[in-house]
Amino acid sequence: MTIDRVTLFGLIASVGGLILIIELVRRGKLREDYSLLWLATGVVLIALTVSRPLLDQLASLLGVITYPPAAIFLVAIIFMLLILLHFSTALTKLARENKKIAQEMALLRQELEIARGGLSVQRQPGNDQSDQQGAKIE
Repeated sequence: MTIDRVTLFGLIASVGGLILIIELVRRGKLREDYSLLWLATGVVLIALTVSRPLLDQLASLLGVITYPPAAIFLVAIIFMLLILLHFSTALTKLARENKKIAQEMALLRQELEIARGGLSVQRQPGNDQSDQQGAKIE
């Protein structure tokens, strides 16, 4: 069995990526739930690289007839798109939560300022009650 350069490169890159993901999880730099898609990508790419009949079947299914190892890159691109979609949904969720927390924090700051008496009530001409409250606060 001869291994061409593309297959060898795919195998080295897949195994290297898998080791990198495991190491990032081990060191706590990547959460386990985010690593699942990366690990699945590595395992699928290794399986396709090692099993030439499986790769040939997938390539013919995808219509890649002239050079079956090119299907590995197509599969990698599909997995990368899935990972990007996963991160986009996570980012959207975090942005919503961040906005909500910022709004709640602003309301709490305003309540704290009012409780401390730091906010002065704006005086409106002709409104005796606001003049009296403004005099008390100032």
